[in-house]
Amino acid sequence: MPVVIEKESPRQTGVLRLLEQSDAYAQSLYPAESNHLVDVSALEKPSVAFFVARHEGEIVGCCALVDAGDGSAEIKRMFVDPQARGLKIGRKLLEHLEVHGRDSGVSAIRLETGIYQPEAIGLYKTAGYVEIGPFGSYQPDPLSLFMEKAIA
Repeated sequence: MPVVIEKESPRQTGVLRLLEQSDAYAQSLYPAESNHLVDVSALEKPSVAFFVARHEGEIVGCCALVDAGDGSAEIKRMFVDPQARGLKIGRKLLEHLEVHGRDSGVSAIRLETGIYQPEAIGLYKTAGYVEIGPFGSYQPDPLSLFMEKAIA
């Protein structure tokens, strides 16, 4: 059965489990001041498109695209269940976000990730994301890497 990605509510048991795993992972790698995680209520705002990846009906990944209102959008809370790694779910989520962004009139997608996440950095670089400086409300942080891809 293929991976299915659809816009869904972040407030459901399987997603909350993923977000808890994501939080624990980030907290194991970075101090609190370098964790830029958003909570479930932030993911429910009208400016956010939240997507869930399912494999054989089970929730195995999620991500959000937050419209910045300036022609750009930011990826937040991308996470794949460690037990589902190897199914290329991260790549499929990223491609889905880019299509959604393009269809929504977004010209660039940005993100912040941590320097101790080589798999995530590799995924983004392979997909054409390039390093940029801090954007939006982010401040320079030696543990953060900021990236962007033009999609228009």
